[in-house]
Amino acid sequence: MHTKFYRILIVWIITYSVSAQDTVDPERSAAEMLTPATDRAITLGLKYLVSRQNEDGSFGMGGFRSNVAICGLAGLSMVASGSTPGRGSYGSQIDRCVRYILNSCDEDGFIHVPDDGMRGPMYGHGFATLFLAEVYGMALDPLVRVRLSKAVERIIDTQNDEGGWRYQPERADADISVTICQVMALRAAKNAGLYVPSETIDRCIDYVERSQNPDGGFMYMIHGGPSEFPRSAAGVVALYSAGIYEGEGIASGLEYLMRFVPRGEPMRRQSHYFYGHYYAIQAMWQAGGKYWRTWYPAIRDELVTRQLKDGSWLMAISSEYGTAMATIILQMPNNQLPIFQR
Repeated sequence: MHTKFYRILIVWIITYSVSAQDTVDPERSAAEMLTPATDRAITLGLKYLVSRQNEDGSFGMGGFRSNVAICGLAGLSMVASGSTPGRGSYGSQIDRCVRYILNSCDEDGFIHVPDDGMRGPMYGHGFATLFLAEVYGMALDPLVRVRLSKAVERIIDTQNDEGGWRYQPERADADISVTICQVMALRAAKNAGLYVPSETIDRCIDYVERSQNPDGGFMYMIHGGPSEFPRSAAGVVALYSAGIYEGEGIASGLEYLMRFVPRGEPMRRQSHYFYGHYYAIQAMWQAGGKYWRTWYPAIRDELVTRQLKDGSWLMAISSEYGTAMATIILQMPNNQLPIFQR
């Protein structure tokens, strides 16, 4: 009798333990995934960004010095470490990012700086609006809310008839890449308490869903075209950001992305490397389970290996851009940015 009871008890304990591990994954394993080497890489990367920030809040030198997208991404990478405006190890640097982006806002809500080196100014507007939305939710600064509200209205007003956005703040054509920038900005703004019309999101969902190919990947524009890893990662995140968390579109999109698990290949063979992995890691974090357990260690080890001695990551656009993207990716397990939280 006692022997049978203990056997049943042991089986129950084992079953419960395995089930409990699955339930808390990937949050439970997040701390384990942040190895000492990863922590060093993040610290060095953030120190590099601090060293490259100009007094006005912008980053670097040359053609991309005034770029608001790079400023927004660098600011997000510092917030991902646990700092907030005016507080923490990078509080003053985040304040300068906020100031620079606020000073780059037009009266009509468009956030940009002429001749900032970016091909499409709506990219910059999207990333900058996302950053403002994230910090507003933490500090509730009235001036940030005013400028953020106008920036959100600008996004809403420039959505085209297909439901997407493109390079310029006008209702012309659209592509999946620019569209995801605006969707994330709108989601972050809504999370922070700003009004975003449901019809804007509904039209965006329709556009993104029509952009998906039968193989699970995403075409660049809905007029047709092949799937590619970077824009497909963006497409899956667009669905998550629009509130679609399951279904065939998500499932097939994730399976498509799993064809591109990092394997240490030369970066010159990978178009839009940082852009693609910035979105891919978000998709895998939201998916959890096998997707997260497979992807994060692979991209983590690849990025740690590729970091330069000065703490930066080399990128054709600018090292500040590459470093901001890399540190955001590596810090995903911190779960500090509201936009990334489940």
